[in-house]
Amino acid sequence: MLEAAFWGLVTAGSLWVGAALALLRPPSRAIGLAMAFGAGALIAAVSYELVLDAVATDVQLAALGFACGALGFYGGDWAIERRGGGARKSMTGDKQLAGSANAIVLGTVLDGIPESFVLGASLAQEGVVPVAVVVGVFVSNVPEALSGTTGLLQAGWSRSRTFAMWSGVVLVSVVSAVLGWRLLETMGAEGGAFATAFAAGAVLVMLADTLMPEAFELGGREAGLLTALGFAVGFGLS
Repeated sequence: MLEAAFWGLVTAGSLWVGAALALLRPPSRAIGLAMAFGAGALIAAVSYELVLDAVATDVQLAALGFACGALGFYGGDWAIERRGGGARKSMTGDKQLAGSANAIVLGTVLDGIPESFVLGASLAQEGVVPVAVVVGVFVSNVPEALSGTTGLLQAGWSRSRTFAMWSGVVLVSVVSAVLGWRLLETMGAEGGAFATAFAAGAVLVMLADTLMPEAFELGGREAGLLTALGFAVGFGLS
């Protein structure tokens, strides 16, 4: 459990790194390309670290879990977007001003939960640190926090308030990693297949709904190439 908490802190801690980098105002194109690379790495990690093992354990439960995870995240993201949190990864302050601060925070937390759950579940499932998951989550978190911080600062948030928000997300992410580890330890093989597939479905919808659109908007056409590169690296690490 402590190992899951530690790696959850390591990966989620990259949110602080991204928030700090926002103060340096790096080029938005570089941020978009980094987002694309992290998304590709996460796709590979989810595919080869979670889905394959879940299907090998129980195809029906894996399919049900995957569908529930995808629909669950879609529903949560839809509700948060209606409250004004749809542009939480945007670097444009005007979009942030149009949204509710509470909705933006809730949306950011929603994005971090399935990623951290995947980390804890992978650690319990394999018994070793899931390098592909760690790299994918770490890399995707940095530009996510960077773009979100830039937008929030432009929208009038103070630095202290913004960093406090990211600290809350880090805490929730660590708890999610521990829960992912704990559930797989207690649910058994079949329950574990459902849980890991659930997390996989949620992560894939999160990538498609929130991370990749911003990556392509900021990074341009080359974002596709960086996504492919990230997938290749994630596949190699898996």
